[in-house]
Amino acid sequence: MGHTSLEKLIRLQKKTSNIRNICILAHVDHGKTTLADCLVASNGIISTRLAGKMRYLDSREDEQIRGITMKSSAISLHFTSGESEYLINLIDSPGHVDFSSEVSTAVRLCDGAIVVVDAVEGVCPQVNAVTGALFTSKVLEERAVKEAELEGAVPEGEVPELSGGEQVYDWSAGLEETDDSHLYFSPDQGNVVFASAFDSWGFSIHQFAQIYCQKMGIRSEVLQKTLWGDFYINPKAKKIMKGAQSKGKKPLFVQLVLDNIWSLYDAVVTRRDKEKVEKIVASLGLKVMARDLRHSDPKVLLSAICSQWLPLSQAVLSMVCERLPSPSEMSAERVEKLMSVGTRRFDSLPEKTQQLKQAFLDCVSEDSAPVIVFVSKMFAVDSKALPQNKQRPLTQEELAQRRELARQRHAERQATSQIAEDPDSASAGGAQTATPTNNTNTDADALCAQTEALSVKPAEEEEEKKEHFIAFARVYSGVVRRGQRVFVLGPKYDPALTLRTLPEGCSADDTVPSVPHLACCTLEHLYMLMGRELEELEEVPAGNVLGIAGMEDFILKSATVSTSPACPPFTPLNFEATPIVRVAIEPKHPSEMPKLVRGMRLLNQADPCAEVLIQETGEHVLVTAGEVHLQRCLDDLRERFAKIEISASKPIIPFRETIIRPPKVDMVNEDLGRQQKVAVIHQAKEEQSKYHEGPQVDSGGLVNLTTPNKMATIGVRAVPLPEEATRLLEGSAELIRTMEQFSLFAREGKTLEISQKTLEQIQEFRTRLEGHLQGWKWRNAVERIWAFGPRRCGPNILLNGVEGYQRPSVWQCLEGEKEKPEAATLRDFDNSIVNGFQLATLSGPMCEEPLMGVCFSVESWEMKLAPQFTQQDSVEEETTSRQGSENSDNETRAAVSGESESGGSNEAEASSSSAGGQSRWRGDVTDCYGPFSGQLIAAMKEACRHAFQAKPQRLMAAMYTCEIMATAEVLGRVYGVLSKREGRVLNEEMKEGTDMFIIRAVLPVAESFGFADEMRKRTSGLASPQLVFSHWEVISSDPFWVPTTEEEYLHFGEKADSANQALKYMNAVRKRKGLYVEEKIVEHAEKQRTLGKNK
Repeated sequence: MGHTSLEKLIRLQKKTSNIRNICILAHVDHGKTTLADCLVASNGIISTRLAGKMRYLDSREDEQIRGITMKSSAISLHFTSGESEYLINLIDSPGHVDFSSEVSTAVRLCDGAIVVVDAVEGVCPQVNAVTGALFTSKVLEERAVKEAELEGAVPEGEVPELSGGEQVYDWSAGLEETDDSHLYFSPDQGNVVFASAFDSWGFSIHQFAQIYCQKMGIRSEVLQKTLWGDFYINPKAKKIMKGAQSKGKKPLFVQLVLDNIWSLYDAVVTRRDKEKVEKIVASLGLKVMARDLRHSDPKVLLSAICSQWLPLSQAVLSMVCERLPSPSEMSAERVEKLMSVGTRRFDSLPEKTQQLKQAFLDCVSEDSAPVIVFVSKMFAVDSKALPQNKQRPLTQEELAQRRELARQRHAERQATSQIAEDPDSASAGGAQTATPTNNTNTDADALCAQTEALSVKPAEEEEEKKEHFIAFARVYSGVVRRGQRVFVLGPKYDPALTLRTLPEGCSADDTVPSVPHLACCTLEHLYMLMGRELEELEEVPAGNVLGIAGMEDFILKSATVSTSPACPPFTPLNFEATPIVRVAIEPKHPSEMPKLVRGMRLLNQADPCAEVLIQETGEHVLVTAGEVHLQRCLDDLRERFAKIEISASKPIIPFRETIIRPPKVDMVNEDLGRQQKVAVIHQAKEEQSKYHEGPQVDSGGLVNLTTPNKMATIGVRAVPLPEEATRLLEGSAELIRTMEQFSLFAREGKTLEISQKTLEQIQEFRTRLEGHLQGWKWRNAVERIWAFGPRRCGPNILLNGVEGYQRPSVWQCLEGEKEKPEAATLRDFDNSIVNGFQLATLSGPMCEEPLMGVCFSVESWEMKLAPQFTQQDSVEEETTSRQGSENSDNETRAAVSGESESGGSNEAEASSSSAGGQSRWRGDVTDCYGPFSGQLIAAMKEACRHAFQAKPQRLMAAMYTCEIMATAEVLGRVYGVLSKREGRVLNEEMKEGTDMFIIRAVLPVAESFGFADEMRKRTSGLASPQLVFSHWEVISSDPFWVPTTEEEYLHFGEKADSANQALKYMNAVRKRKGLYVEEKIVEHAEKQRTLGKNK
């Protein structure tokens, strides 16, 4: 197929029923970009000879060097099937787990997918992950296709089972009786293509059924059902029979399809039999060029034959057009899923918003239809790549002008050289030639200035230009036009609030009053995405993928764009990889700090998964998904966004602090009895004796602490939460945040509407939490929950154990109970206790890391206030507690982008506290320690820390799930690398029909840096791990352990200086944070050692 013109693609954009939006998904190195090259070559964009080698959609330099895709790239292709013409919007996505966020951005804009599976390695971990992403965004439920990449030399009898849908799906028991055969991948259903993208061939069962139905006289429908499966042909009866395997016969697929392909490979590649090759070419009716037949590389000839006999693009794209839906066939369920943000149900949306559902389903390109666009990501482009900045071809008039200018300059140079050679003749005739020369010079100068204005731009202007961002988007309804005014809806936008605020029929062209999370902008330029190129468009109809320029000031990462203010924001993207690898970044030259800040802000916008933070220490921290992702971000900062030399710290490893039940055995597995408990209490008493007014710790771990002004005493006890309860709290952060928001509204006298579905989820969360907190220790614990922390939604609990203090329940959204009137003192200072708990859980005593899985129970809270102190200004108290909370925060999120996420909640807290009471401190009383609420916060924080230290403390490490595919020869080396890095193998299984083993292990994040490189080096590239963040795990060793029993002294010695992994991690974090570390810098200083042995 020849090169497709831009005009034809623009014309096809208007036929919504003939548009297919698809993405290519696969495991890393399974051939997605090679397949994309073959499809791109079918449109004449690149040469067919370069397909598979050029990797056209990998436009970044580091992508070409590493050989992996790092970003999603889109291209529009034209395909003709019979009399119908189709527009294929193809998006190539990365396969590396570090860039799975790019897969999510691609999947959101598509209606279907091509899933590439290597026939040798089979269904790999990343394939399961990406098909999960498809289900999340409701793409696979509409249909998907699978392209199985077959390598040329698969031995006979070892044809892999490619119809293994059971490996991907885990259906529930309720679906067993329903007919779900259409959901499975099977060649006889026409949703599987066998292909080798590198050798440019591909076919479906349907193609061979058409070929053999004429030769064998068997109907095409019968062949299509029997070519794949346990069928064979009986030559005597001339019938297709079942049971090929049991009777030792060749399956029909091997006999009619694979044998032919293998014989072609044997003749061309293995034996290089020219006569047989010519015979094959003649029998197939192909025309092969003489230079291909003479070429020294047999793969060139093979590709020339296969690309004509079984063209890959024809097989894949025809299947895409037949099996995948057009944008106008979007299901109602998917539309409702997209429109229902967070905890809201579709039914609870305003009436005008619900009416927009029909616009989604119709997907029409009429002027009356509302424009609805979703931007899935922002990507940066060089200013030279923009169509308006490219050098356009010169017209005939401009060429003539330049030619004339060149002639005049040449004449001037000749005249000047003649004057220099013969000054006498020049002076004699000077008077006569003065006038015409001046006229010529004037014309030449004018022409020169005009030409330079047309072609040359000043370098200074180019330098001042900022980085250009293009929005990667799809039109779901209406027609998007250049210069159009639209609303940009942020993720927290509420259409109900806007419809009450804005006048009826308000549009983006009108002057719009200020509405939260709503902005108006103009669409400056529209582009058709053509891989490495951009083509400028005037308008884009519904159902198409496009690029939009001029939105960098309004969109950070993703957003919804519409001409209707009733449009809701789309459901946020789900990212499989959690950003967990952190590094602190600083410029080599401190004067370039503003450039670094600007560069990090641009990087934050350009990368969907990267996060940029400023810690309270002032460090600029970059958070990424993994090592490869980190390296790409640092390269982008140096070369593209900041354009300065930067230095990055060693990766900042996140940890969590927790407590456990007192162990029953010591380090040598001897019964402890009461030794451990006595040792802990004795240690606590020693620490207490240092301070005259320190906390009092009893034998049960209850800590009593008095404020410095002696007006309040708090009793706190720390208890470890069960592991299941901790996991539940960690996974229910959104529900806890919703409950907290409801309680906040209730304190202000407002009501927050929560959907019935969310209330059911909260009720289920409460029931499960009650199920995990069983036993006499946890009696009525769920009812007595005071707060969650840190940040009011974390995996730690504060319990109310104060006698006679009945406060509003955190479950009041379920119960609908009203706040009961209580003593003013307790009511006023309730928030101080909560803030103290938040600060304590945000930074623990071991190494100032957040706590996890700890329950603090407030057993007593005694107040000894004089009468004049009983009333206090709640606003001052709230402000103080809020400032304390802010100052102690470990990280200030999104500070580089200039936004603070906690601003809204702080304002709400301030307004709620102002409603509580407006009285002031009495003028005749002075408190030398400052506001009392601040002391209560500090006392609560210290009490929690001491209660934590009264129990056995442990560190929790972040853990990766590691999946490795390796052959039997290198299995021992894989185990060696894992054990060296504190890894733990969970299971190992052999892949059926191959010599490959799949090893699943867990590995601490702290030990993962350089792990993939070491694994590849030790196994000579035969094993490559995929690391995905999984969970937090308690490190079993005690970082404060010292030998206490006689057996331990005998086993470990008096110094006990054997390696303690937990202590090593803890000291590393403390050093990084500038905290005190107890270590000996010099040992045996009096012993001098020299190089000579006998000195």
